This record gives sequence, C-alpha cells and structure tokens, in this order.
Amino acid sequence: MSIHFDRSTDQVNVDSMSGTITDESPTDPYGSETEVLLNRDDALPKPTELETPTEEGSSLGANSGPEEPGKRGYITVGILFYVNLLNYMDRFTVAGNLKKIQQYYSLNDAEGGLLQTVFIIMYMIAAPLFGYLGDRYNRKIIMSVGIFLWSCFTVLGSLVPAHWAPAFFVLRGLVGVGEASYSTIAPTIIADLFSKGMRTRMLAVFYFAIPVGSGLGYIIGTYVGQALGAWQWGLRVTPVFGVIAIFLILILVKEPKRGASDDHSRVRATSYGEDLRALLKTPSYIWSTFGFVGVAWVAGCLSWWAPTYIEDAYTLSGKDGSSTALIFGGITVVTGILGVALGAEIARRWKKYNPRADPLVCGIGLIGCSPFLYFVITLAHKHHIISWILIFFGETFLSLNWAVTADILLYVVIPTRRSTANAFQMLLSHTLGDATSPYIVGQIADGIRGDKTNIFAQFTSLQYALYLNCFVAILGGASYLIVSFYVEEDKKKAENEAKGREINEMFVEYSDTEDASLLFSNSPSYADDFKKRTGSRRRKSR
Repeated sequence: MSIHFDRSTDQVNVDSMSGTITDESPTDPYGSETEVLLNRDDALPKPTELETPTEEGSSLGANSGPEEPGKRGYITVGILFYVNLLNYMDRFTVAGNLKKIQQYYSLNDAEGGLLQTVFIIMYMIAAPLFGYLGDRYNRKIIMSVGIFLWSCFTVLGSLVPAHWAPAFFVLRGLVGVGEASYSTIAPTIIADLFSKGMRTRMLAVFYFAIPVGSGLGYIIGTYVGQALGAWQWGLRVTPVFGVIAIFLILILVKEPKRGASDDHSRVRATSYGEDLRALLKTPSYIWSTFGFVGVAWVAGCLSWWAPTYIEDAYTLSGKDGSSTALIFGGITVVTGILGVALGAEIARRWKKYNPRADPLVCGIGLIGCSPFLYFVITLAHKHHIISWILIFFGETFLSLNWAVTADILLYVVIPTRRSTANAFQMLLSHTLGDATSPYIVGQIADGIRGDKTNIFAQFTSLQYALYLNCFVAILGGASYLIVSFYVEEDKKKAENEAKGREINEMFVEYSDTEDASLLFSNSPSYADDFKKRTGSRRRKSR
C-alpha cells in the first residue's frame, strides 16, 4: 500500500500496494521526497495504542477493529428479512389478483401492466432521495417512516370503489414511495454488520424474502380474497404486519456505524456530486446494474403475466386453471430459496479459486434461464406438467443473482456511498426493467390481438409478447460477464480509497491532540513536524 502524505495540505492518499509512505512537499526538511518504510503491523496505530486515554478520559481515536455483530446482529437480519418479506408480499398480492382487479376496474392488458409500472415509477423516483438520506442519517427512523407510509397507502388502496380507478393507480404509486425507503437502506445495514463470506450468507438470507414474499403474495392474496369474498381483503393483510415491523425495527434493530464491518467506521460521507462521479467511474457497478436490469425485467414480467398466461393455457385446453396463481406462487417460494442459497454458496466457494466468481455466477444464471423460458412459453398449452417443471428450473437459475449482485455492489463501493449506489441501481433496474416490462408486454399483446376477444387470440398474443424475455435475459447475462473483467480492480480501488479516507480522518483526529506521535510511531520527526504545522494552523484560526 503506497500512502502519500502531502505536507502542504496534511492529506494522505492510498494509491497502490507498494508498501511505502511517501511525504511530498516542496519545502520538505527531510528531502524533496522522503520515504518511510511501512510495516503494516506497526506503522499505523494499533487498536491498543489508539485506546490510550486522553486527559478528558476519552479514548484517543479509538478504533478497535471490525465490530462483531453478536446476537443482536443476527436478530437484525431476521427483522430485515421479515420486513422484506412483507414488502414483496404486498407487491404480488395485486399480481395474484390481477384478473379480478382488471374486471373490477374494467382494465385491458396494457392498463393492467401499467398498474405495476406506476408503482415502480414512484418507487424509483423516491429511491435516490432515500439513498442520500440513508448515507447520512439514522436508517432505523427512515425505514420506520417508510413502512408506516406504505402500510397506510395499501389500506387506502383497498377502499377505492370501481368508478375511481385513477385513485387506485395513484395510491399504488404512493405505496412504491414507502417501499423505496426500506429497500435502498436495509442491505447497507447488513453490509455494516457482517463482512466477507458471512456477509454473503446474510445477504442470501435477506434476499430469500424476494421469492418467498412474492410467492406468499400470490397465495395469501388469493386465499384471503376467496375466503372473505372480495380481492380487496388480500391487500389488507400486510399492513397489519407492517405495524408490528415498525416496533421491531425501533426496538431491536442494531444501527451499526457505516463501514464498521470493514474497519472503516471513520470514513465520512463526501458530497452527493462526488459520490455520483465516483460511481460513474466504477465499471463493475455500471455493468452489474445493466445486468440487474435484465433480472428485474424478466422477474417483473413473469411475476405479472405468467399466472395469467398459464391460466389461459389451461382454459385453451379445456381444463380448470383457477389454481395456477397458487401453484406458481408455491414454485416461486421454493425456487427462490433454492436459487438464492445456491447462488450465494456457489459464489462463496468458487471465489476461493476465482476472484471473478460473483459476476460469472450471475451471468451463467441469467443466460441459463433463457432456454427454460422459451420452452415453457412454447409448450404451456400442450404439456402442463412439463411446463411447471420448466418454470421450476427457469426460476431457480433466475434467482441465483439476487444476493450475489448485492454483494458485488457492496465491495466495489465504499461504505459511505452504498445507500446511494443501491438507490441508483434500483432506479435504473426498475426504470428499464420491471417498471416497463409488464406494460410493454401488455402493449405488444394488445397490438397483436387487435379487436379479437376469443381465448385463442388472447393466449397467442401474450405468448408472442412473452418471448421478448428470452432475449433480455441473454443481454443481461452478457452484462454480468463484462463485469468479470473489471471486478478485481474495482474491489481493490474501493478498499484503497476507504483506507486513504480512514487515514485522513486519523490525521485530522490526531492533529487535535498532543499524541500525534502514536500515529507516526515509526517516525517521531514526522510527528513533531505534523504537530507544529497543525498547531500553527489552529493558532491562525483563532
């Protein structure tokens, strides 16, 4: 690690792995470019040295290394999983009752797809705002407010009468605002509690909630609606559990210091503009975002239209398809758990031998799901059992990506930019992915069908429209494969930037004490000179 100390600005920069500290100053009394050999174990302050008491009785620059999450850390992950579960249950309760909602509000396929688009548009507009707040303010409070908002708007949406369809669209959009507050922030809390392999496993647990919640949304929404005689009752389930989630977050969730798990808790947030410029200069982040667009497109389109398409396939063959939403929901739950777990574990083990394993797993998963999608779309009306098997394997491959994509983002971006990075990844993936795919596929189906209203025209038009998912999956998988060319370099760059900012904060902290020699234990002359400079600067400021 090459650390450059500019005496004129008292700034430290970490550039490479050369193993030297370089002091550059035009008036350097020790030479124009003096090098002090850096022994990693003794040139920088040890945790025990940093805990030396000051006169005020505080700890001098206390930095005891990465924090251990403890039992409360695991409880925190459990609560975040629970809330994420509710998040996706709420979304797909509507998808599970889509036909009933279309009949209730007299919506065609394009308008039915637009219902999801409105939700995602509001979701993605709010995401950057909550990303900015999540990097700077108390994350527990932000999440709690968001959960309260989406719970209220969900209940209100269930009360909208049939002749007020626009109001239902507006309220579903506002639900997206509330959910954005949670989704942008929760993964960064996990990242600050756990590191390396354990972080991957905890993210896998967190992302289990996506397929499980989606599947339960279909199942619970359908069952509750059937049991109580109206689809609206399906929407009223998650808000009750949302209120419980608020209390759990405020009381039990641990709010870690940003960067604590990576031993970078001193790093402070930079300006919003600097954050965005840094993200644009990180190829792994950019290409993994494009890859995730493919995941969001396919997942969003299938979750919205697949139950309707399969139900039409059963009807076309003269069979009862009323239970397709329940079967699809059950398969989504199982394949989600299996796929997320397999993806995380394969990547963790493969990474021991290949540092590019994460993007390769994502690329293989997304490209691998494409042929299964093609054959299930083609055979759905002829071979029902084979179609369900194909859906099982296709969704399993698709689910390999969820936890691994998040892990890539978390290690190529420094801790104080992670919420912002997550927010903009969500913004782009939803804008180009599941915000548009249900609507575009619905429009294509309407265009192919024209004025025809028979079941054959309805089925075939949606069939041709759904083939688009196969091409999008291949393009998204290719984007992940491109990430594999950059991920090692970007990871090192993020680590070095975090270390450099950490050391800058140490310089600032020690400049306000009489013990700068602790920071420069291998070079007392540097410590004396640093104290003179900072002392002179403080006297001038007075």
